[in-house]
Amino acid sequence: MTNDDRTKTNGVIVRESPYGMQREPTFSGILSFMRRKYSKDIDGAELVVSGIPFDLAVTYRSGARFGPQAIRLASAEIASTTPYPWGFDPFENLAVIDFGDCFLDVHNPLTIPQAIIEHARHILASGARMLTFGGDHYITYPLLKAHAEKFGEPLALIHFDAHSDTWPDDSPDSLNHGSMFYKAIKDGLIDPKHSVQIGIRTWNDDFMGMHILDAAWVHRHDTDAVVAEVERIVGNRPAYFTFDIDCLDPAFAPGTGTPVCGGLSTAQALSIIRGFSMLNLIGMDIVEVAPAYDHSQITALAAAHIACDLICLLAKRKAEK
Repeated sequence: MTNDDRTKTNGVIVRESPYGMQREPTFSGILSFMRRKYSKDIDGAELVVSGIPFDLAVTYRSGARFGPQAIRLASAEIASTTPYPWGFDPFENLAVIDFGDCFLDVHNPLTIPQAIIEHARHILASGARMLTFGGDHYITYPLLKAHAEKFGEPLALIHFDAHSDTWPDDSPDSLNHGSMFYKAIKDGLIDPKHSVQIGIRTWNDDFMGMHILDAAWVHRHDTDAVVAEVERIVGNRPAYFTFDIDCLDPAFAPGTGTPVCGGLSTAQALSIIRGFSMLNLIGMDIVEVAPAYDHSQITALAAAHIACDLICLLAKRKAEK
């Protein structure tokens, strides 16, 4: 690295284009996701990364408000090399920025759902797609509202989780990270006939017509079978992707609010996601990373790798068009 090159580090600040990777020390600098440029100017961006640091809807351990920070920190290591197994720079032909975090007035919790909707509307109106870091899983509900409004409802849902999150809750003002998809189905935001939940291992008396590939099913089958089944269910419909990090077994993701034993390994999850190149992903989120309960960043690293693979999927799909 020359002296001139050294003056150009901290690409998050000085980067002039949303394209391309820039090698920087993994242990220093301002932390955007994968060293993308921080910007509120989304003109020309094809994918906007942002955080929603909200965890007031949890039923057990709080702390997911620190998830976006933790995922960005963990992503610095991934940004130091060409992503594996893709073998290409996803930012060469996909314009990605980090928008920062959605502002939330936590002292007025009932204003938060609309704040998230407006945050998403602003980004989606530019024509960009969203990759969002939670925060607890409640954030997916207002995000689905904005995406269904943009892309037409109902959407297909691809949902990785230990929990179905379809427990009944008919209170219009309830903030609950266990009932978002109950409400989303009731609201007509998602079509359960073309939606799939992967890794489930908690009981619910009513899965509301969703296709369930529970953790035991995933363990009995190889990852290619999971991909094939998801493709059969979803097809090429506009699909929203949501990954609750507690889909992973606590051995691979201890840093979360409601861990459940018997889950997927990180390797299984990444292998499945890498097979989704045929799916039409119109929005994505990764939620429930709670770094206070993490060990050696393994949960945040898993989330960052999932996010990187999602970006590579979009870049690959664009290149093949």
